[in-house]
Amino acid sequence: MRKNFGSKTWLYPMPVLIVGTYDENGTPNAMNAAWGGIYDTGLVMLCLADEHKTTENIKKSKAFTVSFATVKTVVPCDNVGIVSANDVPDKFAKAGFHATKSEFVNAPIIDELPMSVECELLKFNEDGICIGRIVNVSADESILDEKGAIDAEKLDPIIYDSVSHAYWSFGQRVGRAFSDGKKIK
Repeated sequence: MRKNFGSKTWLYPMPVLIVGTYDENGTPNAMNAAWGGIYDTGLVMLCLADEHKTTENIKKSKAFTVSFATVKTVVPCDNVGIVSANDVPDKFAKAGFHATKSEFVNAPIIDELPMSVECELLKFNEDGICIGRIVNVSADESILDEKGAIDAEKLDPIIYDSVSHAYWSFGQRVGRAFSDGKKIK
């Protein structure tokens, strides 16, 4: 038996994405954006309202970074989602974040978040969809495995549960993509 809930914005898992931008003065900004992900090969999509300072910054600078909130950074990552840079211009610093300018785009890499996807703006659709081209992915050595690849367990990203408004840890690997299904003959 199933229970119907009607039309809800519930999807699992929802990554907790932290969007980094610079304003016109070079001040770094960060925003927690739950609605976003891969748009197509080499492209990122974010759903951003016009009133966000982040939206204004992206339109002016034509660049942004997307980092993943982690178990260790739940508090500052949640904070940059509930505080607006339109009201608190130094919210990035107040959250305890530090920035290093990307070598590839005019956007900050957030030092406390160990993985960053560096993007240049392709376009903003009229419905608030921001599409960016991935120029580079950078990762702190602390989250790399012995072969030099990003280790999801070491990254320790969190996911957002929109049903209960909670953050959850990523969990453990339960299978291998593009492989386990081959067991069915």
